[in-house]
Parts: sequence; structure tokens; C-alpha cells
Amino acid sequence: MPDYRRNRVPGGTFFFTVNLRDRSAGLLATHVDALRAAVRQVRDGAPFHADAWVILPDHMHCLWTLPEGDADYPGRWKAIKILFSKSLPKSETRSPVMLRRGERGIWQRRYWEHTIRDERDYAAHMDYIHFNPVNHGYVKHAADWPYSTFRRCVIRGIYDLDWDASEDDVAAMEDMGERPLD
Repeated sequence: MPDYRRNRVPGGTFFFTVNLRDRSAGLLATHVDALRAAVRQVRDGAPFHADAWVILPDHMHCLWTLPEGDADYPGRWKAIKILFSKSLPKSETRSPVMLRRGERGIWQRRYWEHTIRDERDYAAHMDYIHFNPVNHGYVKHAADWPYSTFRRCVIRGIYDLDWDASEDDVAAMEDMGERPLD
């Protein structure tokens, strides 16, 4: 196993991709209210700003900005995953190792994290998040996906309601956030 180290920047902004273990399960969209409740509960105890978020059936992408002096996004993700998992009935297949560790087997163990470097990097990841449902063929326009912060960003003046990524934008997004995590 590689010696994986996360980049922890106190008060930083981070892009995340978090996947279900069984990508065919679709649990995130089916149980979106449970996921939202888990996120709210974690944010109550360990605040962060959700700059952007999209929830797809089998994975999610988001941009978080942590409070000044705080770099503990791994603790937040662990808590969100645990709370969400506890809210679901135990129906997933679990290996003897998972049973011994008390793991549910709902989530991939790792997640993709990227530290945002500058405004251009921030904008590219914001676009990637909001275009992802279109990229996966769930909708024709970003505004049509119900589990996204896109409309919130329209209200804030970041996007026009009819925004869609250009061909150049789509080509630039090819290497963002869709890496295998196990």
C-alpha cells in the first residue's frame, strides 16, 4: 500500500470526489435527504463552507473552504460517511474483514482530494462540479440537475441560468476528479 499523504492547508479550499463502493447502487440520489442531514450535522460541530456540491447516484463532487486555522477535512468526511451509513438499513454485502472492522461497505475507503491553488483552479473545479451531471448524461443542462448548488450559484451571479460548458471547458475537465480510488 502506498504511503499516501493528504495536503492539509489550514483555512484552505479543497475539491473532493467521494464514491460509493458499489457504483451501481445509486444510494446517494435515492437517499439524498439522509446525506444532506449527515452533512448538516457534521457542519454544526465542525463548520466549513460548501462553495459547490453535486450529488450523483454513485458519487459526489464538492468544493469546501475550511475555517482559518483548520485543516481537518478528513475528520469531517469520516463523520459524514459514518452518519450517512448509519441512516441506511444494513443490506450491502460485506466481507469478513469489513465485518471484523465494523465497516458497512457503502463507501470507497479513500476519496480524491485536490487543494485549490488559485482563482483559475477554483473556477475550473466549480465548472467541473456543475457540469458533471451533463457529462454523465443525466441531464442536458446543468440547471436541470436537482442535486447541485448550480441554482444557488445562479442566484449569487456566478452563472447564468442557461450556462453550459464550452467544448474547450469540457476538454480541460477530462482529468479532474474521476480517478479510481481503491
